[in-house]
This record gives sequence, structure tokens and C-alpha cells, in this order.
Amino acid sequence: MNALIVGGRGQDGRLLESHLTAEGAKVTSVGRGDIDLGDIARIRELAAIHQEIYYLAAHHHSSQDITASDELDLYQQSVAVHMDGLARFLEAMRLGSPTTRLFYAGSALVFGSPQSEMQNEETPFDPRCIYGITKAAGLRLCRLYRDKHGVFASGGILFNHESPLRQAKFVIPKIVDAALAISRGSDKKLVLGDLSARVDWGYAPDYVDAMARILRLQEPADFVIATGETHTVQEVVEAVFLSLNLDWRQHVKEVPGILTRKRAVLCGDFNKLHKASKWRPSVTFHEMLTRLVEASRNAF
Repeated sequence: MNALIVGGRGQDGRLLESHLTAEGAKVTSVGRGDIDLGDIARIRELAAIHQEIYYLAAHHHSSQDITASDELDLYQQSVAVHMDGLARFLEAMRLGSPTTRLFYAGSALVFGSPQSEMQNEETPFDPRCIYGITKAAGLRLCRLYRDKHGVFASGGILFNHESPLRQAKFVIPKIVDAALAISRGSDKKLVLGDLSARVDWGYAPDYVDAMARILRLQEPADFVIATGETHTVQEVVEAVFLSLNLDWRQHVKEVPGILTRKRAVLCGDFNKLHKASKWRPSVTFHEMLTRLVEASRNAF
């Protein structure tokens, strides 16, 4: 089986490549600069020779709010990656490779600020940021192509997920790196914006396993990939510092003013995915943190 990963240089792409290779697949992984998402002819060639396509490409920006002058550029780049490139792959499948299957990596940010305590596949989309808006549009494109044209296009609504490959700008790697530095003698305090913020955090290797399972199902559909539970940033801090025999209160400073936006609490219901594929998280929240600390410690 030939599999193509579009957006293969990020955390999920690298983990997915290892996962699929271990299953015996021949994997082609392309990242930014390897493929022109506007090159329709090349996209048709790639679609024709791969049985599975994992469209993980994403345009990320800093967790801090961008300036008003950057909004249009962010929108245009997000549309190009999350929508236009995807549409060309879906059209290539429709026209020339109807047996190819595609997975699209969506985001829990499509839900915005939902009224429900937990979100599932029936929760209305109400995105409040450009990333969420364009990811929601990508999921709608997949639905259009599978309903109107019979293309096998499934979407994953991915909640937060972590691994040792996660970029340092995200909060859990930031906490782990700071705690390890302090354990080695650093006197620099860890500054965080909101210790009470709650997040549905999962283990990224579990999530790429879910992606592969979704493409092996008999029918295409959209699925929430989540843990179904939330934890606060303070819980992360407490567990990480305790694992290093540190009192976090002596080393962590909360400065709410550094946050320029506050997100709603999102918690995913993965029941539909479990019923369809038997998938469930294999690693608990605390087991995940232990693995992250150990991996970061061993990296030094």
C-alpha cells in the first residue's frame, strides 16, 4: 500500500510516517517546499499512485494575537493551505483516482465557543479565529466531495495532542523544558498566562493511529479525536515539577496580562470513533506527561 502524507514535517506527519511504515506501507512524506499546492498536474500524479492520502498540512501562527496588519496575510495563507490545496487533491481524486482515500486533519477550533459541555460530530461549527474558520471550510469540502461525488474523504476533528516532537512554543513543552532547566540549576522563573485554563490533551501517537483507522473504515465520515476529559495548566505544572522533585510554587509566575485571547473550554466526545473502530486513548494524562519529561530529559 502506498501512502502520501501532505504536511509530513510536523509532529503528526513524522509520527504518522513511523506508524504507517511499521504497518508495512510505502510512505511518501512531503512538507513545505517539497510540493506546490497550486500545481494541479503534480497533485493529479500523486493522487493516482497513492491509495491513501493524509492531508495534514496546516498554516500555524503564534499563540499570541497577530497585529491587524497581518490578518489578511494570515487569512490568505490559511485558505491556500487548509482549503485550496485540499480542493485540488479532492478534485484529482474525483477525476482520476476514485479508489484513493483521503484523511483531512481538522481542528477542535471549528467549534469556537460551544454551548455544550462536550463536543461531538453533531456539534455546530462556530469558529472564532481564522485557523478555525478555514479548517471548518476544509471539513465541509470533504463532506461535499463525498456526498456529491462519492469521493472517500474523511475528516478528523483533532483536539490538542502532545508528543516529544511538539514545538517548544506550545504550553506543555514550554513547561517541561522550563522545569528541566530549573532542575539543572536555572533560576529563571516560568511565566504562564492562565493556570486555570482547561484543555482536552491527548497523546499524539494515539491520534495518528486514529487517522489510519479512520481511512480503513468501510465508509468515509468525520470523527472527533479526543480524550473526553480536560485538565488545567496548573495540573500539568504540578505533575511535571513533582516528577522532578520541585515545588512548582517557587518557580512559576502567573501573569494573566500576557494573554491576548482566551479560548473556550473544549472537550471531545470520541464515542462515534470508538464504535466504528474500537479506538480509544491508550495513554493517560499523567502517563503522557511522564513520557514527555523522560523524552526531554534524555534529549540533553
